Amino acid sequence: MSDKKTDALTYAAAGVDIDAGNALVDRIKPAAAATSRSGVMAGLGGFGALFDLKAAGYSDPVLVAATDGVGTKLKIAIDTGNFDTIGVDLVAMCVNDLVCQGAEPLFFLDYFATGKLDVDDAARIVEGIAAGCSASGCALIGGETAEMPGMYAPGDFDLAGFSVGAMERGQTLPARVEEGDVLLGLSSDGVHSNGYSLVRRIVERSGLAWDAPAPFADAPLGEALLAPTRLYVKPALAAIRAGGVHALAHITGGGLTENIPRVLPDGLGVDIDLGAWPLPPVFGWLAQEGGMEEAELLKTFNAGLGMVLAVSAEAVDGLTWTLQEAGESVHRIGTVTAGEGVRYSGSLL
Repeated sequence: MSDKKTDALTYAAAGVDIDAGNALVDRIKPAAAATSRSGVMAGLGGFGALFDLKAAGYSDPVLVAATDGVGTKLKIAIDTGNFDTIGVDLVAMCVNDLVCQGAEPLFFLDYFATGKLDVDDAARIVEGIAAGCSASGCALIGGETAEMPGMYAPGDFDLAGFSVGAMERGQTLPARVEEGDVLLGLSSDGVHSNGYSLVRRIVERSGLAWDAPAPFADAPLGEALLAPTRLYVKPALAAIRAGGVHALAHITGGGLTENIPRVLPDGLGVDIDLGAWPLPPVFGWLAQEGGMEEAELLKTFNAGLGMVLAVSAEAVDGLTWTLQEAGESVHRIGTVTAGEGVRYSGSLL
């Protein structure tokens, strides 16, 4: 039998630093606490998070859940070291979906995975998540930080989010969409969080570095392309409560072409006037640099509209005012018509 002693192994020696994880939790507790709202029953640290629907004001609630990520937009954040707003994107991708069902987002949980935890970088990301939650009226009540050496290249990480919302029974959207309804488009804040695999290919083709001046904005290219996804929750809820909203479509992957039909009954389609809103410069640059056809642009990106509402014709003026008062740029872009499909007129490019 050999008497040779072997070095004792530890979790830290294997690449997982529990102390760093604990330091991150302590660092982000104030940001999470700042998102607290009615219904929250406990802060971070438990094995699960508790939420009281009655305390949140619901009598006969239906729950709605959504989960999403940020996609390859993360690579731009990693390459530039700009982590301050990618968490806002994560929240927006979930809560903007919830409100399309007519639900008020109540709480949010995040999943952050990396090969080696950098507490400062991770804190910036989670603080962005907290900012997105605060702006949406939902509470950050839990999450998971996973340090997985060997799974991720140095500096890489991944994000996922999960949100739960509620509505009173019988108020689910879409509902009562009919021929003659008017489409109101709400302006986006740039590319949002879809199409970034193509964006990165176009940037590569252009030969521009992330710190080069953006051809379409007064900012470095990487910073301009990291403009966070717009949060539509509070304006959309205000419109729903005002009455006359029959459907909302979050314009994500698939663009206008594929997302609007998701909220239409069988047998109905839409006519859209492409001249009814201005195309933001970023999309003009992407189309030109990438040699994109208009149809490809409309099916890949939001093309300047991050949310589209189908509303009754009688409610158009009132809802336009409500949305504008909530800070939105509103465009009357078309109508719901007989016959399935999205029919475009005019031109964006």
